[in-house]
Amino acid sequence: MAVTAYPLSWPAGWKRTPAASRLSGNFGMKKENRFGSTSKVPLSIAEATTRLLAELERMGAKQSTVVLSTNPVLRQDGLPRSGQAAPADPGAAVYWKDPFNGQPRSMAIDRYTKVEQNIAALAATIEALRAIERHGGAVVLERAFTGFAALPAPIAAGMHREWWEVLGVPRNASTQAIGDAYRSLAARHHPDRGGSADRMAEINRARDEALKECNG
Repeated sequence: MAVTAYPLSWPAGWKRTPAASRLSGNFGMKKENRFGSTSKVPLSIAEATTRLLAELERMGAKQSTVVLSTNPVLRQDGLPRSGQAAPADPGAAVYWKDPFNGQPRSMAIDRYTKVEQNIAALAATIEALRAIERHGGAVVLERAFTGFAALPAPIAAGMHREWWEVLGVPRNASTQAIGDAYRSLAARHHPDRGGSADRMAEINRARDEALKECNG
């Protein structure tokens, strides 16, 4: 799978959270006022990204190997464009190379309704995993990260993924969102562009099922 910072490249095999089940996150940042007291203010995408990159750096991951993949449209400098509407799919996925063995790793979260909350949740999860290592659980940590290998999920005979999982959209996605997701995936996975015929067949099936359900 070709990993892109935009649009969201959801790791193969990672389950999606239905839109109706997503929660309002509680991640924020402290801000001190002129009277010396602090209050909690909303977290921006840029601040959440800084937090995530810092946690990965503390874990030893080189920033040059890190790709944060989300749906906000990015500027040329990699930061989200200002003034844009929140994307329908707020999921966030991060890819990096293991600093010790060079293996590709990935982690994805779409539990929350806002992109910045899911990015902050990624940072908090990595911080928690680092705490395991600090307390002498290096072997446990390595076993945990084995589950974060950024490898395509094997498609066994008879395996059938739901169309919204294949397309990486919420089940209640609009026909336009379905079409946009399909075109983005087809551009990356069509056999004429070096993709897999099996993967392209799965994408086509998912689009057909999605449109049938939406128009049914």
